[in-house]
Amino acid sequence: MSSGTRTLVSPLTLARPRGKALYWTVFTAVVLLFALAFLFPVYWMVTGAMKSPDEVTRTPPTLVPKAWHLSGYTDAWDLMDLPTHLWNTVVQAAGAWLLQLVFCTAAAYALSKLKPAFGKAILGGILATLMVPAQALVVPKYLTVADLPLIHTSLLNDPLGIWLPAVANAFNLYLLKRFFDQIPRDVLEAAEIDGAGRLRTLRSIVLPMSRPVLGVVSIFALVAVWQDFLWPLMVFSDTDKQPISVALVQLSQNIQLTVLIAAMVIASIPMVLMFLVFQRHIIAGISAGSTKG
Repeated sequence: MSSGTRTLVSPLTLARPRGKALYWTVFTAVVLLFALAFLFPVYWMVTGAMKSPDEVTRTPPTLVPKAWHLSGYTDAWDLMDLPTHLWNTVVQAAGAWLLQLVFCTAAAYALSKLKPAFGKAILGGILATLMVPAQALVVPKYLTVADLPLIHTSLLNDPLGIWLPAVANAFNLYLLKRFFDQIPRDVLEAAEIDGAGRLRTLRSIVLPMSRPVLGVVSIFALVAVWQDFLWPLMVFSDTDKQPISVALVQLSQNIQLTVLIAAMVIASIPMVLMFLVFQRHIIAGISAGSTKG
């Protein structure tokens, strides 16, 4: 008899009614504990914005608000001008995502399939930037954006100040290249025999096969811009052009705690929705390296 996978509970024990009931009891309890650990902070933040200012700072805290108030959300929407800052964040994140997807995909395809001269040296230089702390690049990036070389134009208080630095993402480029390396050469040669050029091959063959990894890269790109604080703070001195991450800090003075909590809840909704919509692509991207010919 061939040995099967060893588990904590033997199949014989699971076949018994008592063993099966014990197994499902433990399994349900573990799932509920993990769900509670992840969902309770969300519940605490959502309900915290619905409490009165006195109740939210009370010790010991109350699990359920004694009186439900929605004024925290309406005040946050109006007093902190959230529509403007959310729209600023959407513009900055969308532009960074689009440019990053175009240029990183093109560079990864060239390094993976076109085999340019000194390609390995170029890739090594790109990967070397991953070993440089992000904080060490803030000053050089700021000086570059403040006075763009050659054309001597300032990109401060301009979305391009967010878009252009975001394009140089070595991690996403490497992730795309590793996926392109797994695409069988026979597929590209067949397209070449049919008369497809390199650009046509990229557009019609490579990109449709790369949807899982493109989804993962898109999520990384959007989340990185959405949650960034230090760089947008340096780029945007104009309050009306600041993203939501900076505006929450800049406008938090003289604002009630319940209003601030409500603003943070509203600011997190787009990222939560994006995760729920694209979670299938995240799971598919984990197994992106298992491309078969």
